[in-house]
Amino acid sequence: MCKKIAVYGKGGIGKSMVTSNLAAAFASLGRKVVQIGCDPKADSTLNLLGGRKLIPVMDYYRLHDCAPDFEQIGTTGFGDVFCIETGGPTPGLGCAGRGIITTFNLLEELDVFGRTRPDVVLYDVLGDVVCGGFAAPIREGYAREVLIVTSGEKMALYAARNIRSAVDNFADRGYARVRGIIFNRRNVDGEEEKVRRFASEAGLPIIADIPRSSEIIHFEDLGQTVVEGDPGLPVSRLFTELARTLLEDPPTR
Repeated sequence: MCKKIAVYGKGGIGKSMVTSNLAAAFASLGRKVVQIGCDPKADSTLNLLGGRKLIPVMDYYRLHDCAPDFEQIGTTGFGDVFCIETGGPTPGLGCAGRGIITTFNLLEELDVFGRTRPDVVLYDVLGDVVCGGFAAPIREGYAREVLIVTSGEKMALYAARNIRSAVDNFADRGYARVRGIIFNRRNVDGEEEKVRRFASEAGLPIIADIPRSSEIIHFEDLGQTVVEGDPGLPVSRLFTELARTLLEDPPTR
């Protein structure tokens, strides 16, 4: 059964780093992975593609008179991860979440999941505002589980609470549920206490604790995930263990 996971978090909190390293970890465990970047910046898959930027779906629409076909909607990166970027409208024009809705409709028209037959689908979703298109992975049944990435910074925790509330609003419809929190450390004062308090109040487990790591930054400069660059590093093993955990069925709450 395909695992469908949406990774949410405040812009700049490291959700793309987490998502791409998870994709690489799943691939290293022999799973077929699709990663979909759901952010107008379209930078989710950079480190799976050697630093090469993929043409987003919305950019393709602006450059051509027709919709992209299967060969244009995405490309294969490290570990045969199939990478897709939704993109967004021209800055200052239109709704940023429209790119997600347009891309999801195209995924169905082209039967992308039927063609790629993934074991894991990862959605990397901006979580500053959980409305419209940005809530699509939660409310349309694309994702079944949500991971919330946060640090101990005030605005990161504010976004995390909003994401939690948004998921709760759809709980009675059988949509996605929050699997847990990924604590991406920024080394701010009192960080661990703040994140653990949020987790306790939300009734959610912290399923990964990612240290602030120079190794992650080093391999990102090379256009790689740390899992690809050196899978033996402690931080790489953290992502691999997280991938193994996510492959298991979530505990009943």
